[in-house]
Amino acid sequence: MPLEAPLAAVAERVADLNTRYRHNGATAVLEHALTDPQVGRAALVSSFGAESVVLLHMVSVLDRTTPVMFIDTEMLFAETLAYQQEVAGKLGLTDIRVLRPDREQVFARDPDGILHLADPDACCRLRKTEPLQAALGPFDAWITGRKRFQGGGRRTLDFFEDEDGLRIKVNPLAHWTRADVQEYIVNNRLPRHPLASHGYPSIGCAPCTTRVDAHEPERAGRWRGQEKTECGIHFATGTRIAGRPAWQ
Repeated sequence: MPLEAPLAAVAERVADLNTRYRHNGATAVLEHALTDPQVGRAALVSSFGAESVVLLHMVSVLDRTTPVMFIDTEMLFAETLAYQQEVAGKLGLTDIRVLRPDREQVFARDPDGILHLADPDACCRLRKTEPLQAALGPFDAWITGRKRFQGGGRRTLDFFEDEDGLRIKVNPLAHWTRADVQEYIVNNRLPRHPLASHGYPSIGCAPCTTRVDAHEPERAGRWRGQEKTECGIHFATGTRIAGRPAWQ
């Protein structure tokens, strides 16, 4: 049996994929991400947050055996943990991988559970970035729910991104609007995160997420009052790049 040819460099494959699928819709891009040899082995990374059910549903329709990685930072809202169980069961997803921070590292670096108060970037590295990067080791690509309308560095998202030469990042919903997301949820009668109707349009860890007023952008409640706008999983090094809040 002939050996498979090695994959080309990430940057080269990303350029080719964006050219070939530039005019495709979200579902088609996701299907290509799961089947195109140039993408390689892919997993969906999901926070099971306010809008996560859209991609989770699409994956369940296309291939419910797709690996789905859920990062339990051990600081999530109880509602998120319950919602994760509900959605996974309702959609019949068969390969949910719950990622948690390394116990020895938590004991060494955050024994009192207050690292987020002194250094939120370090807390995110410990509880999110490091577990995810370890779990993504066998994969060539990962699928995210990021969208251009979320602002900041997301305003120019392509369907396929080069994650610093490590692997491909796929953003099937890059061109969707907020209305597109809500319409999909309604049309497919999908369960909503219980906090979404209580002023939480973007949901992360409980200590670092606040309610958002009607006049505020949806990510204004994440790390409120700080320069921090991303947890770090969308930077290959896990290090935040300083700059304006993503919602400005």
